[in-house]
Amino acid sequence: MHKEDCFELGYITKTHGLKGELSFYLDVDYPDAYQALEAVLIGTSQGLIPFEIEKVNLLPNKKKVALVKLQEINHIDEAAELVGATLYLPLDTLPALEGNSFYFHEVINYQVLDEQAQLIGTVQNVYDFEANSLLSVAHPTTEQEILIPISDESILKVDRAQQQLVVRLPDGLLEIYLKNTPTDEN
Repeated sequence: MHKEDCFELGYITKTHGLKGELSFYLDVDYPDAYQALEAVLIGTSQGLIPFEIEKVNLLPNKKKVALVKLQEINHIDEAAELVGATLYLPLDTLPALEGNSFYFHEVINYQVLDEQAQLIGTVQNVYDFEANSLLSVAHPTTEQEILIPISDESILKVDRAQQQLVVRLPDGLLEIYLKNTPTDEN
């Protein structure tokens, strides 16, 4: 399994106890969906290593934290070697989303259109910040990066069949980016 075939589930923050339990930070919207997790891939210097899971215990006071016991990890010293590692799951384990909900990796290379069906550009990346997430869109003629907020108000339609997003831009946003585009003056 390769990283490009997976999504990041989170990372290992610390050991817990002496018998090899680990604390996982689940960087997902719905951590409860992973309560019955049976296996996980852990990123190491040797690549992705699969581990079967004996037990997952989500902490009620920390919504995105789970105490996890991995099979074959039975001592704090073995567990300590995994602290800081990134957790992965195969992309095909993600539940299908409907409507205007989407996974960030899913919309890379989608075309972005405004409400009048004018091409704004192509999604190059998604920046996920705590306060707000942003689509990074490359303008088709200038290659200027345009940052579009991801919100229910701005994402009007997700068309998976056409690989397009229809968006409502805040007034003047596009003009700000295109006004500051360098020209080819010699």
